[in-house]
Amino acid sequence: MNGFVGIDLGSTTTKAVVLAEDGSILGKGITNSRSNYDLAAEVARTEAFVTARFGLLRREVERVAGAPVLDRLMRAFRVQQNLVQMRRLQALVDEEVDRGVMPGLQSPTRATLEAIFQRVEAEEEAWFAEEDPPRRSDFFRDVVGSAYTRAAEALVPDTGLSFDLFLGLWDKCIIRVENEPIGLGFADHIHTAIARLGSPPAVIEGVQRALAVELVAATTVGTGYGRARLPFPKEQIRSEILCHGLGAHAMFPNTRTVLDIGGQDTKAIQVDAAGIVTSFQMNDRCAAGCGRYLGYIADEMNIGLHELGPIAMKSTRSVKINSTCTVFAGAELRERLSLGERREDILAGLHRAVILRAMSLLARSGGIEDEFTFTGGVANNPAAVAALTRLVEENYGHRTLNISPSSIYTGALGAAMFAAGITHAGSGRAEGATS
Repeated sequence: MNGFVGIDLGSTTTKAVVLAEDGSILGKGITNSRSNYDLAAEVARTEAFVTARFGLLRREVERVAGAPVLDRLMRAFRVQQNLVQMRRLQALVDEEVDRGVMPGLQSPTRATLEAIFQRVEAEEEAWFAEEDPPRRSDFFRDVVGSAYTRAAEALVPDTGLSFDLFLGLWDKCIIRVENEPIGLGFADHIHTAIARLGSPPAVIEGVQRALAVELVAATTVGTGYGRARLPFPKEQIRSEILCHGLGAHAMFPNTRTVLDIGGQDTKAIQVDAAGIVTSFQMNDRCAAGCGRYLGYIADEMNIGLHELGPIAMKSTRSVKINSTCTVFAGAELRERLSLGERREDILAGLHRAVILRAMSLLARSGGIEDEFTFTGGVANNPAAVAALTRLVEENYGHRTLNISPSSIYTGALGAAMFAAGITHAGSGRAEGATS
């Protein structure tokens, strides 16, 4: 079976989408870009083919076994992936303890680390056991990092050791784990996932049939911030503007305006009835007001990036933020906290400041037409969506705002459509949500 692959190599995340010959989405994959762009592209591509295999499996056995069984199998697979990476992380942390911790502290440090990782593993098992688990981040760093921090906060104070020591060990080793090509493919973990689930024979037979299908990447097109690093011929590279415009149009064919807030840049795009770009504006080289700025704020507050929005949504008043400059963000954040401002109110103000910057780009690109589609990783942030909804209403009146649960994949979807030669409305339509 031929698959047409689009890879969006972003500054913070890399996404991949695989389309079938009929234009339907076979699979999607995402990973942190970090410093190793080549590996990030390969991991995202591998993840896209993993979900493509699950898509084939769903077609094979959903009618017999039911969607809930397949959803639990996917969850079992993800837990197994995380546990394998976590054990590798623990081994690297142990090596770092041998090298970088004073001899007299090595034994209590190692014992505390063992207890921390036991708690992290217990959290993974508990998440798998829930009937209806809460949605969580797609990234190993976020999922395991949050659990690691919670466990360290609970266990370290009783040991007399420094909490910063354990955060330092995490920081030194997590990037190495992310940049290692640990087996993440479908065949690597599916049988362990089946054993964990105790799947019925129909699922086991379906897995064998899904494994037997030969998936071939017929054509690959790359886009994104780091597209120049992709090992493709020049004719297999497309601009982010074109890919986001076409991808948003595929998700929502009536789209006329697109706002994409990514890790490093913000793009305001106008498209016609065929998804062809007619006008656009981008921010300058500064990452102010982009995903990387929000990531910096999350780091300053020692919370996961995925936690920013939900915390900000608890705000009762929005604090006015004077600058969205990443360089000065930490200083202003600390100043606001020292003045007694609540962190949820500060975060609400930060999100509003980010969206105000985006509104300026939208105005310069031609304003906001119906329908309006919000894409990129920041579109998954509820506080950013709430701020955008309010500001659009204030400045343009009611507009239909489209946000897909797959918004972060918009650029990769557009690239995959170019790979497949699909440039008409409605093909490759992704899951959509409209407000």
